[in-house]
Amino acid sequence: MCVGAAQAQSALSGLGQAWPNATDVSSSPNYHVYVFQRGGTRYIQVNDANGNVRGAFARTTYSLVGLPVGVDASRLATPDEPMPAPASTSGETVYQDNSVKVFVSPQPDGTMQLRAVGGDCTNPVECTTRAQ
Repeated sequence: MCVGAAQAQSALSGLGQAWPNATDVSSSPNYHVYVFQRGGTRYIQVNDANGNVRGAFARTTYSLVGLPVGVDASRLATPDEPMPAPASTSGETVYQDNSVKVFVSPQPDGTMQLRAVGGDCTNPVECTTRAQ
């Protein structure tokens, strides 16, 4: 297991890279999570075990949004940008701090849905799903 989010310092550059020069703060051995900070915005990037960038989120004081980064960039959901429930809702939390939790759901077609929610949400799929 990697260094906890509270103990790691945010990197200033490397967003979008397979192996950025940043601390891996993932809570899962199946993923790598990197946190970058610029100004008042925190960027959270999720890579798979092979280093492929799957997606990234930006967290500000007022919003939580997906970024156009990674092979699953079109499958990012937040309370501010909800999506329909995925085919498979099983998965795992790969990152959590006081204000955000990131959940990854591998899908039957080989893609992944990434969901980022506020730290008070107990069900990431429910907190980021919109009616179809």
